[in-house]
Amino acid sequence: MGDTNPTLIGRTLSSVVRMLETDPASAEAWTEARRALGLLRDENPDLAAAVESEDMDALRGIVDAWYAEDHKLPEQDRNLLKRAMKAYRKRLKLTLLDAESAVGGGPMSGGRTSDIVGITPPDHYPREVWDELVVLGRLVDARYGMYELPPGG
Repeated sequence: MGDTNPTLIGRTLSSVVRMLETDPASAEAWTEARRALGLLRDENPDLAAAVESEDMDALRGIVDAWYAEDHKLPEQDRNLLKRAMKAYRKRLKLTLLDAESAVGGGPMSGGRTSDIVGITPPDHYPREVWDELVVLGRLVDARYGMYELPPGG
């Protein structure tokens, strides 16, 4: 199905940086950063060193580089976003098929076309995942919890 508790490490570490900007000595923020680091410890030694040494400037630099696209997001985040996007496309396809196969099209007609352009995404991924896909340009926020594919998507 999906992760039991999917979280985006990039988003978590961005919020840690914001917490540290208001309180640089926040033990809670560094504890959260260590928890988020988890499996990335081996994948990203620079990030591990910044968190272990509690170097806020280095942590901010790494997180800023992720979102400036100087560096790829962590692999865990990329995989989570890829799975979420696949689940979104599958739900959209099923929704369109359901709408187009409704009774009343007639067996001799050309069929129906659906006017559906956006859907409420699968709820087994948190809102932060869908918001991240909007930031990355993979989805468009259609408001009220609905998302749609961008033009040409």
